[in-house]
Amino acid sequence: MQEQQTSVAFDDATLRANTYSLLARLLREVPDPALLDVLSGIESTDKASANGFGLSWHLLKLNAGRARQRELDDEFHDLFIGLGHGEVIPYASWYRTGYLMDKPLARLRQDLKQLGIERQQQVSEPEDHIAALCEAMAMLIDNGSDLQAQQTFYRNHLHGWLAQCFRDIEQAPSARFYKAVGQLGQHFVELEQRYLDLADD
Repeated sequence: MQEQQTSVAFDDATLRANTYSLLARLLREVPDPALLDVLSGIESTDKASANGFGLSWHLLKLNAGRARQRELDDEFHDLFIGLGHGEVIPYASWYRTGYLMDKPLARLRQDLKQLGIERQQQVSEPEDHIAALCEAMAMLIDNGSDLQAQQTFYRNHLHGWLAQCFRDIEQAPSARFYKAVGQLGQHFVELEQRYLDLADD
């Protein structure tokens, strides 16, 4: 991810890909001190701060600046791991069917194979984890896939549940730092669906 290139022009492919990559990084594992340092140094413009997307970046910056690693470790565990499962279960299959490892995952694997996207060997999570799907969207954008391909992938695998998952993260009892992540995700989804011309459910 190239955080230093963040822009307020939402149709900028760099901004879209970087935001997907950042969300994937934050949802895959606990942010380390280096990432927190980058986030706490985010610069915003008047244009960015005048809308929800910009305000959510500002909140993320503030939360990163006051985050403490031990508290973040506990927060991430409570939100996404827990005893059995966390407060949020960030998988497409779960949101779409109420079960893990269900039909949405099988369809996703077929589409990823056709796109030439393979799961990295060191990643143990199923491909329908929210972080993996954000990474896939970032790859489509970075690889120059046309807008129709991006629309199709988003509609088939993220539309209809991604925004709800980010709302659940924001509203989860343990969310402190991740409250800002949930807000950023919601505002990003709203803009992304508008850009991809996908209506809300």
